[in-house]
Amino acid sequence: MQRAMDIIIRRVRIDDERPLVDIGIEAGLIVEIAEAIPETADEEIDAGGRAALPGFVEPHLHLDKAFLHRRLPARTGTLEEAIRVTGILKAKQEREDVLERSRRVLDMAIRNGTTLIRAHPDVDPIQGLLGVETALQLREEYRDLIDLQIVAFPQEGILKTEGVVALMEAALDSGADVVGGCPYNELTPEDTRSHIDRVFDIAMKRGLPIDMHVDFADDTRDARFATARYIAEKTIATGYQGRVALGHVTSMGALEPEEAKPVIEALREADISIVTLPATDVYLGGRKDESKPRRGLTPVRALHTAGVNVAYSSNNIRNAFTPFGKADPLQIGNLLAHLIQFGTPEHQAEILKMGTVNAARAVGISEAYGLVVGKRADIVILDTLTVADALLDLPPRSWVLKNGRVTVVTTVDSRICRGCGQVHDRPIEAQPV
Repeated sequence: MQRAMDIIIRRVRIDDERPLVDIGIEAGLIVEIAEAIPETADEEIDAGGRAALPGFVEPHLHLDKAFLHRRLPARTGTLEEAIRVTGILKAKQEREDVLERSRRVLDMAIRNGTTLIRAHPDVDPIQGLLGVETALQLREEYRDLIDLQIVAFPQEGILKTEGVVALMEAALDSGADVVGGCPYNELTPEDTRSHIDRVFDIAMKRGLPIDMHVDFADDTRDARFATARYIAEKTIATGYQGRVALGHVTSMGALEPEEAKPVIEALREADISIVTLPATDVYLGGRKDESKPRRGLTPVRALHTAGVNVAYSSNNIRNAFTPFGKADPLQIGNLLAHLIQFGTPEHQAEILKMGTVNAARAVGISEAYGLVVGKRADIVILDTLTVADALLDLPPRSWVLKNGRVTVVTTVDSRICRGCGQVHDRPIEAQPV
């Protein structure tokens, strides 16, 4: 007697070089992938030849700062102004407002096929633990729709701002998962290194991963923005390989190739993940360059070529740091591909990996992640017929599954009317690749 699976996805494309497959799901896991699964299921989805990817992962996103763009608009577009403006607004934060704005981001992300977000709420005397507390509430509220990892992020520094370490400890005691850092927001290079050391001490004491904002500047003339190699060496010395992620790292992009090479090699040896944040970094970067303005990105191509795990993320949604955004990893991936000139089919495939497989590795979920038998059934089915077209089409997400349960269904009805009231409606159909 044939068993009944929970869900079977029929006629879906997970590899452009292979035939369409069925995906069988039980108890939240992928249990079978085959050209035709003979069993039945309680629920069946006919993907109609559409392409599927594992659910997108956003390894670096600020929920508590989202949708502040019209309350006190930034005028100069610099990082310094963004920190100052956000500090003013943080002092006025109210719990229900933070929750409402955060829900807007989460709902966007879920509709766009994201199944995990690593959120970076600020932890400082300005807003206390409000960002962490609201993220913890939302983690429970959205538990069936999306996973939330929570970083205790000291945006205002650790040494220069009294009481931050105690707040970070309280955030971690309450359920935050990751120890954050912002070492460039200290007064001296010495304090910057002490900040890094303190982050490692806290993380190692609790056995938690580390995720820091680092080297967020146009160049490395100020040593506070040249810490990547020190962090790599610290990671190796403490045996923390594979448990550290770094966001931004833009100043490394100003190094000459021979200067950058040993830093990149140290990052690779330390198995550190670099999370580039192109929407924010390009928007804020190079603002003071009167000629030949810099793009303001970490050297993604060089890092990727050297074997460093590179992921990307949205970072901020509509605030002083990034006045744009819709929490759509495909949109950010498309932007990144343009910026680093990754246009060949092979390069486009690598960009998709940066928003899925690489991002999963950056947040430590690789063992449970992917379109593979035995992995968790976090899946996004795209309204396009080939995987390779995902970055090109930026298609609607026809279905999203989280832990083997359908969480999003999107239908689009778009018709072209050509004269005399004639309607030409060409529904999507599976075609041979």
